Amino acid sequence: MDINRNFTGEQILLRDTIRKFAEEVIKPKARELDEKEEFSVEITKQMAEIGLLACFLPDKYNGCGLDYVSYIMVVEELARVDGSHAATIAAHNSLGAGPLYYYGNEEQKKKYLPKFADGYLWGFGLTEPEAGSDAGNTQTTAVQDGDYWVLNGAKIFITNASTDITLGSTVLACTGTKPGGKKELSCFIVENGTPGFTTKAMKNKLMWRASNTSELYFEDCRVHKDNMLGKRGDGFHQMLGTLDNGRLSIAAMGLGNAQGAFETALNYAKTRKQFGKPISTYQATAFKLADIDMGLEMARNYLYEVCRMLDRNENITKEGAIAKLYCSELAHMASNHCVQIHGGYGLMKEYDAERFYRDQKLLEIGEGTSEIQRLVISRMIGCFDV
Repeated sequence: MDINRNFTGEQILLRDTIRKFAEEVIKPKARELDEKEEFSVEITKQMAEIGLLACFLPDKYNGCGLDYVSYIMVVEELARVDGSHAATIAAHNSLGAGPLYYYGNEEQKKKYLPKFADGYLWGFGLTEPEAGSDAGNTQTTAVQDGDYWVLNGAKIFITNASTDITLGSTVLACTGTKPGGKKELSCFIVENGTPGFTTKAMKNKLMWRASNTSELYFEDCRVHKDNMLGKRGDGFHQMLGTLDNGRLSIAAMGLGNAQGAFETALNYAKTRKQFGKPISTYQATAFKLADIDMGLEMARNYLYEVCRMLDRNENITKEGAIAKLYCSELAHMASNHCVQIHGGYGLMKEYDAERFYRDQKLLEIGEGTSEIQRLVISRMIGCFDV
């Protein structure tokens, strides 16, 4: 498979550099960290040293200034080895740094963005216990009290929000009611350690066990009015824009997971013998591998073309949903075939097949379930305009 197609020389060099880092730094520790369910500050700091916590930020904020194709390439290469560390980078850049960079004022940008290159993380407080896919039903409230907003509520399943190197989170809250009765939603910058704001790491996860997933609690948390992100009432628009871009990083995680599962399955199939022959020579196995490879070709061509659309500032609402949906379901198929090809060994933790299988499941749920992606696509093609 020619995976250099349509990539520049700089992008190929970046891909190879990140692949080497993932193989040499992350892979030797990935299984142990997964088993212990341990977030690695050390590896995250090492990722920061090579610029991965400020991928697309410009130089003025100590960023690498990568185009979106290059950033997504980084995520894919990390996910090819380990979903947890890919999740740390994808969530921090797309959901953490993204809203601050795209919607923050210059004072906010200068205060927070340069710190990411030094190894600090940021969360995106959107999902709630009663408002997952229905983000418009956000229950967290923010009531104005002079120069402050008082936040009350809770968030759940928030990546990177409670580590020792987390600076804070962008939080979506209801700030009133619009004419017609819909909730007015606004975003706030809330630093960790703010009185009334507490975070709690979530454990016993099926997947991404070495990434940080958190619950956030707000009890009369006072946030200065200068910490509102953008204008009052812009929160829903900011959230949708953030998710459109973020879906490409989830798609990249799906593509990387599928690539890693494919390589793992192919290598095993060529060395595992049954009835005197490598199992790769049996049609039942060969066809599974062929199906994965076909999916990888289609996914890679489409995902990176959508990234080029984003770099050209084109709208990608439908295309981002397609990429996220296709790549996440490809990861499901690839990791499932990988386990099947390994047979009983695919169920054992000393083989990477079972971790690929576990890690892929969130890709069909996070940042909009597969059902929500199909809803977005059906709306974009006019199914409900009747």
